[in-house]
Amino acid sequence: MTAHTWPVRLEFSRSARTLVVTFDDGLTVTLPFAHLRRNSPSADVQGHAGGPKPPTPVIPPDLTIERAEPVGRYAVRLFFSDGHSSGLFTWPYLRQLGTAQAPSGVAS
Repeated sequence: MTAHTWPVRLEFSRSARTLVVTFDDGLTVTLPFAHLRRNSPSADVQGHAGGPKPPTPVIPPDLTIERAEPVGRYAVRLFFSDGHSSGLFTWPYLRQLGTAQAPSGVAS
């Protein structure tokens, strides 16, 4: 990915519990809400600098994303229905999550 690849569309589906991200180079990735929550870049999920990684969070089966807020031009903050909202999902990180999970997710 080049430094100039940007998302052109974020589409949230509550019924499918997915976020579909389309990038300006044509790549589209589908990210299940549970996958996003499990891989939140927040310190409480990833661990603090140098410390051990915390246990994987328990993901409720009915998890949704309640809202999303842009953070500058580089990221989005996702507000999950379980109260988690501290991770900032950068555009490169969303792309990485989407392409790393294929074929269980969709990347085209």
